[in-house]
Amino acid sequence: MARKRQFKNNKMRHLITKISPRSPISEQYRTVRTNLQFASADEEIQTLLLTSAGPSEGKSMTTANLAVVYAQQGKKVLLIDADLRKPTIHYTFRLDNLKGLSNVLVGDIPLQEAVVPSEVQDLDLISCGPIPPNPSELLGSKRMQRMIAEARELYDVIIFDTPPVLAVTDAQILSAFVDGSILVVRSKRTETESAQKAVESLKAVNAKILGTVLNDRDKKESNHYYYYGS
Repeated sequence: MARKRQFKNNKMRHLITKISPRSPISEQYRTVRTNLQFASADEEIQTLLLTSAGPSEGKSMTTANLAVVYAQQGKKVLLIDADLRKPTIHYTFRLDNLKGLSNVLVGDIPLQEAVVPSEVQDLDLISCGPIPPNPSELLGSKRMQRMIAEARELYDVIIFDTPPVLAVTDAQILSAFVDGSILVVRSKRTETESAQKAVESLKAVNAKILGTVLNDRDKKESNHYYYYGS
């Protein structure tokens, strides 16, 4: 029991925008939010996904914190864990993950039954649910399109956390259904060539790339420093 409890605690993550909303790091997330709102002057960005070139680049924590700052603005936000391979949202927000997106996409439960309110006002969550054997097929399905259409009627902003784009095709597939995509890169970890390939992979499927978020820009000044760049 002690080993299981320790493992669970190690997996838990801390949302800086929730526990310290006035910190400089939280302000950087608000800058990302503001820049996204101006990224497309002619079209409203209601649905967006975040991906990265490879693993361990800060994608999921960036996604979660961005969802929090949107909710803190008074937007009705739905954060969906669309990483049906290595999900993390249930760790970040302390969910049981017994049901979630995969259950909706196979027709087991309706959208609203998968939604879980978070401790952040105006932020709802859908975790991954049981990991399916066919993630790409589910994300590209008609049920996924119908679910997004339904969510658009209920929420101001819908944000998807997706797997690394160079590892699997999931982010490419889902990019066709959302208003924009964001690439997260990590300073001194993400290779320039990998980032370029990630952008090319998204452009190959006509994804609308809104920009990039640079993670861990200066570790000496801040453990997690973010800014948005087009």
